[in-house]
Amino acid sequence: MASASSSLASKQFLGASRLDGLASSDLGKLSVSTVQISVGPRTLRRLQVNAAGSIYGNHFRVSTFGESHGGGVGCIIDGCPPRLPLSEADMQVDLDRRRPGQSRITTPRKETDTCKISSGVSEGFTTGTPIHVFVPNTDQRGHDYKEMSLAYRPSHADATYDMKYGVRSVQGGGRSSARETIGRVAAGAVAKKILKQFAGTEVLAYVSQVHKVVLPEGMVDHESLTLDQIESNIVRCPDPEYAEKMITAIDTVRVKGDSVGGVVTCIVRNAPRGLGSPVFDKLEAELAKAAMSLPATKGFEFGSGFAAVPMVEAMVALVLVDQLMAQFAQNYMFPINQELQEPFGSPRHEPANV
Repeated sequence: MASASSSLASKQFLGASRLDGLASSDLGKLSVSTVQISVGPRTLRRLQVNAAGSIYGNHFRVSTFGESHGGGVGCIIDGCPPRLPLSEADMQVDLDRRRPGQSRITTPRKETDTCKISSGVSEGFTTGTPIHVFVPNTDQRGHDYKEMSLAYRPSHADATYDMKYGVRSVQGGGRSSARETIGRVAAGAVAKKILKQFAGTEVLAYVSQVHKVVLPEGMVDHESLTLDQIESNIVRCPDPEYAEKMITAIDTVRVKGDSVGGVVTCIVRNAPRGLGSPVFDKLEAELAKAAMSLPATKGFEFGSGFAAVPMVEAMVALVLVDQLMAQFAQNYMFPINQELQEPFGSPRHEPANV
């Protein structure tokens, strides 16, 4: 254990580099938290814990990289179809929305978050090969975290990283920083463009709760909601009155050096039917995994979510039947894309030649 570089050298932790092969005489020296697996009649090897987990997706795969106070952050997108019109400006729109330092209720860090595409796009069109996107860090302030080498920050991943890997990035938390989401935002901009072009799908999200201020359901028309309505204020709540209440709630705790939580509501219009696969790859399961992997996310609801608990089955079923009938009528008369979305009509049987 002493050969592993760690600020917790005297404490137990899972995983270490270059310790995957140990003689049987060394097994008694291992800590009680070590995981051992049998790979032969007389051979025991230590299960090495690697820091994997930065890739998401199957057909459209996204790998994010970089650290909060390193040289930069970004992503590699694999699985984007060829001949899709794409430029850095397409990604920059969403990156600018995510960018820190925009208002008093966000982090004060100053970054331009200017993206650069270095592969996968030629003359304004995707080539079908991996797309590499890089965003340099320009406001690194590692000295702000000098004391973090001596103490763990509450509600952060410092202790978890140290105890699992025996090493951590003191400056800004490294991969556990919310700056990691830059790669997701860039990849999401590409995904939105694919869905829009091939299926007419639109994705919007807005803040529906901050601390105890809750935007009542029904005050937002999800059918007509626009991005301009969401962007009309710094808290990105489409209702002006509740937006002011949310900003006040944030300011009240901000001046005390504290922060509060919130809820984001995401809506998808014109989603293609049949997304997802049974059993572990259901659409809800995939969205939940992606959402819960965001820093500080502690809950996820799909559809009615936990509000469906007091309902009876007939209430839910009637709503679904109404929605299906409406969608059937819409798709039958005005199909979005004949190749991707056929109407719900009954299958046609050609007469057999007898």
